[in-house]
Amino acid sequence: MSKPHLHTVLSPRLLDIYDCSNSIVVIIDVFRATSTIATALYNGAARVIPVDTVDKCIAIGKATSGITAGERDGKVIEGLAYGNSPAEYPRSFIEGKTLVLTTTNGTKLLHMALQAGAAEVITGSFPNLSAVCNYLIAQGKPVVLGCSGWKDKFNLEDTMFAGAVISRVKKHFTIHCDSSLMAEEMYTKHKNDRLAFITQLTHWHRLEKFGLEKDLQYCVTEDIANVLPLFKNGDLIAG
Repeated sequence: MSKPHLHTVLSPRLLDIYDCSNSIVVIIDVFRATSTIATALYNGAARVIPVDTVDKCIAIGKATSGITAGERDGKVIEGLAYGNSPAEYPRSFIEGKTLVLTTTNGTKLLHMALQAGAAEVITGSFPNLSAVCNYLIAQGKPVVLGCSGWKDKFNLEDTMFAGAVISRVKKHFTIHCDSSLMAEEMYTKHKNDRLAFITQLTHWHRLEKFGLEKDLQYCVTEDIANVLPLFKNGDLIAG
């Protein structure tokens, strides 16, 4: 019996050359959108509504009595109540509430995947690594690991997470994909020194200027918010 295929997309700009129609697309935005989504749902958020523009975020927030949140270039957007830090969404604050979220990269790629006809969309980051891997193995469908990057440019942290997934699930998939091979090699090389490694990354230097070092360390810690964010009818819910 043939195994389903797995591909890694290194930038949103490359998404349209992959066939997403029968695939589970995993949206990866380690710093920080998909880490924040997992954290909010793990801490009891009723749902996260991912939107691609600030205007939609504000309008949907009003319509749902939800918490509006988001960032552009690492900073909280004027007109929104909260930012894109996992630390902002403890259970004592977020449990039972709706979070409406817009970010520079991750929420944009999620909507691109939906437009590309993805069969399913989930979100992944190191805090929910095991939940993502277990789901992909159990479903037995083709997979596209979608790296959000930074404004369509390649970044290392999203690719390293793709490599972490591949290292766990590869026995269950057919992988003839150089970007997947590279991702796994990078994860394997740096998995034991990832905190030292991430301090070299472009996005680390971009975000540390805002005092977000603890956020970034959290975002590369495995399974501390181990829930599966699954996109259903416009919402991300705990699957």
